[in-house]
Amino acid sequence: MKRSPKQAVPYSSSWTKKRVPPRRGEIWLFDLGMTAKTRPVLVVSVDYGDADRAIVTVVPHTTELRKSQFEIPVNAPFLRPGAFLVQGVSTYPKAWAIRKLGILQPAQMQAVTTGLAAWLGLRHNEEAD
Repeated sequence: MKRSPKQAVPYSSSWTKKRVPPRRGEIWLFDLGMTAKTRPVLVVSVDYGDADRAIVTVVPHTTELRKSQFEIPVNAPFLRPGAFLVQGVSTYPKAWAIRKLGILQPAQMQAVTTGLAAWLGLRHNEEAD
């Protein structure tokens, strides 16, 4: 009995493609470690290098608004109505990123980073004392 040769099974592109890490200005769905809770977040950290830890700093999006000055509203077709809560800035392993949802426009990103700077007590264009 003669065996037929095995045919190579092509792998899907999603299997062989290197996963792209989250980048500054992108909105990702993240597993924030809470029980069955995933949430959209805005990546605010810069890209990391090979010698750096594979972590990203993010600002979570919320739909439960309290009219705080630290809730920065952003309209995007891939987000429910709400705001980015700069008080919730946190750093997580890149492995917690589930999928990219979209990217903010430069003016939207500037609004969030300005709010983040205010929350952290940083002032742009501050003169040296």
